[in-house]
Amino acid sequence: MLSLGKLLELTLAGREPCEKIQLTPQGVKLRWLAEGALLVSPPVGQDQGLDLLLSAGAHGNELVPIHVLDHLIRAIARGEVLPRARLLLVFANPAAMRRVARQVDLDLNRLFLGAHAEVWGYEALRAAELEALVAGFFESAGRQRRHYDLHSAMRPSQLKQFAICPWREGEQTTPQALARLHAAAVEGVLLQRQAAGTFSTMSATRHGAEAFTVELAEEQGGALALAVVQFQRALAAMIEGRELPAPAAPPLQLLRVAREIVRRTPQFRLCLPADIENFAPLLLGSVLAEEGDGTRWVVEEPQARILFPMSEVAVGQRAGLIVVPLAEPATHS
Repeated sequence: MLSLGKLLELTLAGREPCEKIQLTPQGVKLRWLAEGALLVSPPVGQDQGLDLLLSAGAHGNELVPIHVLDHLIRAIARGEVLPRARLLLVFANPAAMRRVARQVDLDLNRLFLGAHAEVWGYEALRAAELEALVAGFFESAGRQRRHYDLHSAMRPSQLKQFAICPWREGEQTTPQALARLHAAAVEGVLLQRQAAGTFSTMSATRHGAEAFTVELAEEQGGALALAVVQFQRALAAMIEGRELPAPAAPPLQLLRVAREIVRRTPQFRLCLPADIENFAPLLLGSVLAEEGDGTRWVVEEPQARILFPMSEVAVGQRAGLIVVPLAEPATHS
């Protein structure tokens, strides 16, 4: 296997490779661009016109997506996957990955679209570097652009594997994009209702990419969930330009964000079990959270579910999302 196939090892060791450009026997070109960033070009004459960005490790303690990206990079370097697309493969937050920590200074996945210019710290510098790398990657006109930013939710979920579609002006997503996710064992898609400073939002709004944050399934005991294995296979097929058949799984569930729960006081308290699952249903009229000033967050939305509940966040930060089934066309923005 080519040494650039060991990108994860290089990144965790904080080392630059001795050779920054390598070719596989099949003519696939691997080029090291920066720490944790690898550009892959298909053999001459086999490029099908897709620019695909795959990223993982924005939060350094989310190990499943890091494993998935490492698996794909090694398969390409060994010649087991033959790309017919240009690829930018990125371990987004190397310093946090080396610590196996969510972040070093700040949440990297809130610092894109220029938000890094308002703060200081390791993640702010890294966000600026990633924005520049992505701009260079997506600079050619007339090509398809896709970005899957891989995460894991770090808690049980009633939808084992799901994606978040960034909000942007105009068409938010397409049936073809949703079909690709469904074929990759994604069970649900959450449509955001306002722009955010996430990595996938940056690719969607600034570069017009078909972009999603994908929350991969987790399994007890460290084994890879079947849905993750299916997702890996789907990515390999996409990289090789192969179409996947429609799955026999239940239809994709579409949801939207109804409200954000934002911590307003230091005495904020979530009134939910610590082990509550993502997408667990919420009883209409129940109290979700209480503030130090006596304010209560009460469930007002029929068919409401909870997503990403986190009580230990800074004042002003999101402590959870109330989501509801989508009652509008999927392409509505």
